[in-house]
Amino acid sequence: MFKPHGLTLALVAALSTAGCATLVPATPAAETGIPAQWQGIEGRQTGDVSTLDWRAVLQDARLERVVEQALAHNRDLRVAVLNVERARAQYRISRAERLPSVGGSLSQTRAGGDAPVTESYSASLGLASFELDLFGRVRNLSQAAVQQFFAQQENRRAAQLSLVAEVSRAWLTLAADQSLQAIAEDTLHAYQETLRLTERRHELGAVSGLELAQMRAQVETARGDVARYAAQVQLDRNALDLLAGTPLAAADLPQGLRDTDIALSPVPAGLASEVLLRRPDIRAAEHSLLAANAHIGAARAAFFPSIRLTGSAGTQSGELSGLFDAGTRFWRFMPQINIPIFQGGALRANLKVAEANRDMALAAYEKAIQSGFREVADALVQEQALNERRAAAENLLQAARQAEQLSTARRDAGRDSYLTLLDAQRTRYAAEQAAIAVRLAQQANRITLYQVLGGGVEADNSP
Repeated sequence: MFKPHGLTLALVAALSTAGCATLVPATPAAETGIPAQWQGIEGRQTGDVSTLDWRAVLQDARLERVVEQALAHNRDLRVAVLNVERARAQYRISRAERLPSVGGSLSQTRAGGDAPVTESYSASLGLASFELDLFGRVRNLSQAAVQQFFAQQENRRAAQLSLVAEVSRAWLTLAADQSLQAIAEDTLHAYQETLRLTERRHELGAVSGLELAQMRAQVETARGDVARYAAQVQLDRNALDLLAGTPLAAADLPQGLRDTDIALSPVPAGLASEVLLRRPDIRAAEHSLLAANAHIGAARAAFFPSIRLTGSAGTQSGELSGLFDAGTRFWRFMPQINIPIFQGGALRANLKVAEANRDMALAAYEKAIQSGFREVADALVQEQALNERRAAAENLLQAARQAEQLSTARRDAGRDSYLTLLDAQRTRYAAEQAAIAVRLAQQANRITLYQVLGGGVEADNSP
């Protein structure tokens, strides 16, 4: 008589003993050797960008729309999201190995030859080869898979943060080149007007041919700058369209560089270096370290015996109509113990590989922290230097404009030559270009500072 209760009790007892041990070593602590905080940074610092969402950083509504479009359509970010989905599926596959696999089957067998043809039918419900996780091998592999999934999630956040920064820089670069193009066009118009007056004075003999030739050279130089900046603006638009994933509307494009595009405040002085642990790339390195450490536990468990269970129960009959009649039931239970005796050093070598991978992951984790500390320190130094450069550039531009006005008045009064005015115009033109370049560098550096501090990673930035 068929009694399934014995098989059921055996399976319950076996499953209750699975996963009672673990051989994972303690995760080694990272030794980075970095200071507890960044020193030597002074100024009017009142904000912490490490928890700001990008929408709180970008103040221009057009730029916000461009970033949202990029987050929705950028192909690189889409690949990062798909990598997360793949890692999630791989973790589910690994987790499924911790549970028994039960399946049913219905089969027919016909055999013949010189002997008469025979037929048999069977229907069964069975347990596939299931490993009792006595030493945590399967659980450790599952833990490694979940840590790899977490690492992919952090990589997706890092890609998202990088995309926000790249789009913002590209948008600001376009705005700066638009301002440079406008300055070049205004300068060209001014040079052309001066050239017209110079030609008339040359006809009257009041200006030498040298001054006229130099004025024409100035005009052609400005004309070349206009063409160069016009092409650069178009290149900037193409780059921005690529980052956004789709062509941008004209209403979302900048119309020159303004100071209100970015409202990111400098970070407070003495900011603790612990904020680096918010960075998604450092978090990803940490999860990779935990995954590598879990693989050591799995490699250690391979040294110990493993037990696999296989069992089934069902009915078997020579006639299909009598398949479920009395007296046709059967059951089988087949435990298997695998004891590693001689593997040619393979198990020890696998353990050495796992330990080396763990040490490499630890070194990568420490390097990520050290690199992050340097990137933040560099950005803070640049912030202080760019503030001073910005003030110097604005003072230079103001002085250059005043010098051009005075030179124009002295030329009109006949006290200076056109050569003196040309020098003043060149100085003013170069000062305006330098002022735009410094403003762009300052804005771009604040975006870099926001990025290297891992700003906004706590918020869900997905549109």
